[in-house]
Amino acid sequence: MSKLEYNEIREKKIIIYDGEPCEVVESHVARTQQRKPQNQVKLKTLISGKTINATFHVSESADEADIIKRPITFLYHNKGEYWFCDPEDKSKRFKLDATLIGASVKFLKQNSNVEALVWENEDETEQIIKVTLPIKINFKVKEAPPAIRGDTSKSGMKIITLENGATLNAPMFISEGNTISVNTETGEYVERV
Repeated sequence: MSKLEYNEIREKKIIIYDGEPCEVVESHVARTQQRKPQNQVKLKTLISGKTINATFHVSESADEADIIKRPITFLYHNKGEYWFCDPEDKSKRFKLDATLIGASVKFLKQNSNVEALVWENEDETEQIIKVTLPIKINFKVKEAPPAIRGDTSKSGMKIITLENGATLNAPMFISEGNTISVNTETGEYVERV
């Protein structure tokens, strides 16, 4: 476990706070005239999902969480349960909760590999605390309403449905059967492939 000084606690870092791994969502180092600088951070606990505000002063530091990145394969979802397996051994199956996956859950694609962040806690048991998808994933367009010539009332965008059932805004020229690239972090259309 490495120590992070107060000013090294920045966005996307995962630290141990109150014995729990937390991802830094926001950080701001404030320097006032008469006081010493302090880092005001917003943390998201990766086990309970709560958001916490914390302040780290110059003399304070935080432990960076020991995180292992491991590839896992998404199999299917049924009634709120998301089933994954080890890419090497398909018989090692396990389910994860939708809250663990977050907003990117709608961009999961059957039999695609994603990355699991695994935290080894004090009693040396491993626990998956977060699932991250590749930044760009290609999807086939299942449904796309036809583009009506001269319809610019919606700034040249229309709502399309992807092969996994997710919907998003795409340009008018996208049609059924096209393959498009989607940014999983923002949930936006990137390009036609």
